[in-house]
Amino acid sequence: MAGFVDLLRRNRNYRYTWLGQIVSEVGDHFNTVAVFSLALSNTGSGLVVSGLMISRALPMILAGPLAGVLLDRMDRKRLMIASDLVRAVIAALFVLATGPDQIWLLYLLSALLMFASPFFTSGRAAILPAITTPEELHTANSLTKTTQWTALTVGAMLGGAAAMKFGYEGAFVFNAISFLFSAACIGRLHTPRGFRPVRTALDESQVLRPWHEYIDGLRYMRSVPLLLAIGLVHVGWASGGGAAQILFTLFGEMVYPYGPAGLGTIWGFAGVGLLAGGALANAVGARLSFRKVKRLIAVCFAVHGLAYIAFSQARPFWLVLVFIAISRAGMGVAAILNTTLLLRHVPDAYRGRVFATIETLVWTVMMVSMAAAGYASGYWDPRTIGAVAGILSSTTALIWMAADWKGWLVEPPAVGVEREEVEVHDHPTV
Repeated sequence: MAGFVDLLRRNRNYRYTWLGQIVSEVGDHFNTVAVFSLALSNTGSGLVVSGLMISRALPMILAGPLAGVLLDRMDRKRLMIASDLVRAVIAALFVLATGPDQIWLLYLLSALLMFASPFFTSGRAAILPAITTPEELHTANSLTKTTQWTALTVGAMLGGAAAMKFGYEGAFVFNAISFLFSAACIGRLHTPRGFRPVRTALDESQVLRPWHEYIDGLRYMRSVPLLLAIGLVHVGWASGGGAAQILFTLFGEMVYPYGPAGLGTIWGFAGVGLLAGGALANAVGARLSFRKVKRLIAVCFAVHGLAYIAFSQARPFWLVLVFIAISRAGMGVAAILNTTLLLRHVPDAYRGRVFATIETLVWTVMMVSMAAAGYASGYWDPRTIGAVAGILSSTTALIWMAADWKGWLVEPPAVGVEREEVEVHDHPTV
């Protein structure tokens, strides 16, 4: 925790990025809770909720390649601000979709909102090495991930309370304001070399055929076995992680007779596990050699998958909560360590495409996993579905260990900016 505080105190650029992240991601969950609650109250149909999930996932999959190419061509700071401003307008338009006959508008606006998101989320990951020193990078990545998981837990709870107290319109307005706040924070970032990626000038074929440039990014990922392995383990995790979005609801409301309170408790313990994993990763990650990091990642992926299976089969509700917390803690450690490896070893010219590609892969597999779990729930009991999802998530450990055994996980040369290129203040500013 002291490392987090020191980072925020010393590094002006990261402090503004972090403040914008807190407000905008809490606002995201205000929107999510309000949209799903509104859809259920107007239709009473779980199928509509599934449709909204897909309407949010599919645009992110489609936008990912475009976001990656543009983030490696243009000023990333400006693209992030543009994404925030576009999302602010879209978020405000949700106030027009509160009527029972406006479900179609929820689908449309949800799709537009998510289409604009990768330009910001992948951009934030891509600029992290530019706004931190090499020594700060792991701590900054840990704090970014931990904040994301905290916002999930806190934002969901506050979003539900806000929707009840101020109505759906109030939740949507807060979401719109949160994007404006985030844009203002990103606007305060400054480095001497700016935020345009370091790369050679684009030739005519790249300008006219951006798809070829995206394919070039995929070829780069394939050429570095470590990056390819990280991408594959994300796919392995998402194969079970998508099903969890459905399973938590089934366990909270069907397997155990606790209704919304049960669902909220499961999500709460999942959040506690993620935060514990984030704290552990931050504490040990920077001190471990590359060889030990690889081993810890393998152990954490195995813990994640096995605890997920145990979660699905446990009988006492308290034991269900313990196992889901352990599972998420393992995933949290592995996720932070893998992202730090990406930040340290992906050249600036490819960083936007690499992060956008991984985000696209995760959302694609999660969407398939969610759809499969929803379909399977009509034929099999939740515990069986959970066991299968846990086995699929366990493939992350198998993929990682097999890649290491074959000698693929060789550490690439470290890349990034030099210390003197980063604007860091030794005193706090506002």
